[in-house]
Amino acid sequence: MKFTLIAQTSLLALGLITASTAAFSAKPKIVQWNKPGGEEEQAMKLKPNRKHGIEVFEVCSACHLTEGWGVKNGTFPQLAGQHREVLIKQLADIRAGNRDNPTMYPFAQPSSIGGPQSIADVTAYIASLPMNPDNGKGPWKKGTPEYAQGKKLFKANCVKCHGSHAQGNGPKFYPRLEGQHYKYMIRQFDWIRDGKRRNANPDMMKQIKAFTNKEAKMVVNYVSRIPVNPKDLAPSKDWLNPDFD
Repeated sequence: MKFTLIAQTSLLALGLITASTAAFSAKPKIVQWNKPGGEEEQAMKLKPNRKHGIEVFEVCSACHLTEGWGVKNGTFPQLAGQHREVLIKQLADIRAGNRDNPTMYPFAQPSSIGGPQSIADVTAYIASLPMNPDNGKGPWKKGTPEYAQGKKLFKANCVKCHGSHAQGNGPKFYPRLEGQHYKYMIRQFDWIRDGKRRNANPDMMKQIKAFTNKEAKMVVNYVSRIPVNPKDLAPSKDWLNPDFD
């Protein structure tokens, strides 16, 4: 692994996080959920370059790890195996200031990773990475009343968009939730429900608006425990990305 670049990236964060936070301190603007055009549309049409995608991902790996697995405590989500379309949309939204993420903002800028071609390259690479077979899970195991209620809530509210096993839908920009860390999903669920995530799908905001905190935890607990197809997983939780030897 090229630790020098990662160290430089970390120093960049120390210098820019405070400044970039100011960009999100003003009254937030209203965001259209999936407005056509911009870098999102440009990146979708470009042919990805894997070699360059690896180079760009080195910047991302300072937080998301070289495997793209993030961390179980939910500070950083697992990106590996996510739909490329979803990754493109979220990265473009952060760059455009449509999703408030002051920690990631400086790393996502063209000055750090490049333009639309870099978005196309790095998202294709991330989507190709095998997922962590040991993602962070919620507190209730199968067989508990909370697990059963979470499953019921999921089937009644989430399947239509996210699929029967939370596999998502790339072309419709519905993220893959299976295999994601429980604590990260709880935070995003709360922000979407409470209107704090400005680029959230308004249909989802309406769907989960009435959820209590306990219901949110139960449904996210269930999602965190949905088994991921073994073909999409790394061979073990100790797998290391060979592209960063």
